[in-house]
Amino acid sequence: MKTLVLASNNAKKLKELQALFVPLGLELVTQGSLGIAEAEEPYPSFVENALTKARHAARLSGLPALADDSGLAVEALGGAPGVLSARYATLFGREKSDAENNRVLLEQLAPHAAPWRARFVCALVAVRAAEDPEPLIAMGRWEGEILAAPRGEGGFGYDPLMYIPAEGASVAELPAELKNRVSHRALASAQLIEQLRQVWGLTPLRASP
Repeated sequence: MKTLVLASNNAKKLKELQALFVPLGLELVTQGSLGIAEAEEPYPSFVENALTKARHAARLSGLPALADDSGLAVEALGGAPGVLSARYATLFGREKSDAENNRVLLEQLAPHAAPWRARFVCALVAVRAAEDPEPLIAMGRWEGEILAAPRGEGGFGYDPLMYIPAEGASVAELPAELKNRVSHRALASAQLIEQLRQVWGLTPLRASP
């Protein structure tokens, strides 16, 4: 099984991505488990930050690396919180937490008329080494609307506020198995897996008889 360093210490993100990449025989280990600190994320786009994180993890581990930069883009807020999704509340002097991020988002949306259209965005980048001249890049987008109050107990981040009309539920109300098939991260992963097969030559594992 090939090991990739995940440029994140988010245990829930690791669980989601590991499930998506198991078919290729890839084992993900967090950079934190290898003693690698998180990289700076100074750029305005998901792709630039993901590439920076992947190169950072590969450089310090000496292993291939995978980075995910994802977040919520709300149309009424001009695409915010965007790349600042994970620390959105800190921009308003509040603590960094999922609960505070959700509260601040609703406060910022209050002056705007509903429906509040939004999308989850995910950029996935894989590099074979820190200086890989051909990084693999995939993007996934998941359209929805922001609810007036949180619903559901699953997921993380903005999942309780993100309503998916096609599913008739918030992301936090969806079974993990369904989320892993239709989410922004699932869509980006499907693209990246195809690139891993074509460019890195990885092949799916055969199912046990």
